[in-house]
Amino acid sequence: MAAPQRLLALAVAAPLLLVACSSDDGSGGATEDSGDRDLTISVVTHGSAGDAFWDVVQNGADAAGEDLGVSVDYQGDGDPQRQSQLVDAAVNQDVDGLVVSMANPDALHDSIAAAVEAGIPVVTINSGGERSAEFGAIGHVGQDEAIAGRGAGRRLAADGAHDVLCVVHEAGNVGLEQRCAGAAEGLGREPVLLEVDINDLETARSAITSQLQTDAGIDGVLTLNSAVAAVAVAAASDAGSDAQIATFDLNQDVIRGIQAGDISFAVDQQQYEQGYLPIVMLTLYAENLNTVGGGRPVLTGPGIVDASNVDAIADLASAGTR
Repeated sequence: MAAPQRLLALAVAAPLLLVACSSDDGSGGATEDSGDRDLTISVVTHGSAGDAFWDVVQNGADAAGEDLGVSVDYQGDGDPQRQSQLVDAAVNQDVDGLVVSMANPDALHDSIAAAVEAGIPVVTINSGGERSAEFGAIGHVGQDEAIAGRGAGRRLAADGAHDVLCVVHEAGNVGLEQRCAGAAEGLGREPVLLEVDINDLETARSAITSQLQTDAGIDGVLTLNSAVAAVAVAAASDAGSDAQIATFDLNQDVIRGIQAGDISFAVDQQQYEQGYLPIVMLTLYAENLNTVGGGRPVLTGPGIVDASNVDAIADLASAGTR
């Protein structure tokens, strides 16, 4: 599924890239100002510092800014109140466009409403897509979490899992709740829910270990974050459990885990596109009042990475684009 999504990104970006590169000075290169747009776009996510998933989102946003000659300011904070304050700061700076992830939509409502009221176009990403239009955003880019969850549940069931532990790493994150609910539909039964804190992975490891020891019938663990996946692999070893480990999202540890057979598969939402495409969309809107999606999300996944394709993905992940 990765190739069609990348073709979508190129197709959307192509008109702008053509404009950026078409003013030739006769020597085969672009003129000095051909790729320089007087636009500033602020990206505010709920990603915590050092989270490899959000590093890839930032890489996508930065690359789009470079490709299109747009200034991109990326900031992230996992605390909803502080994230809303970052949005407020961007509004006060009168940026030309705003990209916001909405893991906790209610906490961001007033800040996003202020941006829309100020005439700043907003594209939401990653989470909260079902409320994006309600908040006044011109589009949403991300994965449908319920669809992705159902896919993960079906794959776990096909691989023989019956009693699955679903590990939630951020309290109140609606996207994570949708993943576990979708997994329940795919499995045909409710998973066991376990809440941990992504900012304390050692304690998360202990909590998963304890759950596996307490409930020896658990034969599958579904984590919702790549960093937690590595912790779950260690926890299963600590508990002496043979439960298969599956996860959402990729990082180098997950790729190595799949290659080693410690992780059965990862649901990849191709988050590089969640950084790249909104910059393209907001630039098109600023210059031509274009919108994308017709009021529906632009989906970036899900795709499954497993032993059949992990080696091809590994080099892309090393480059920071997967």
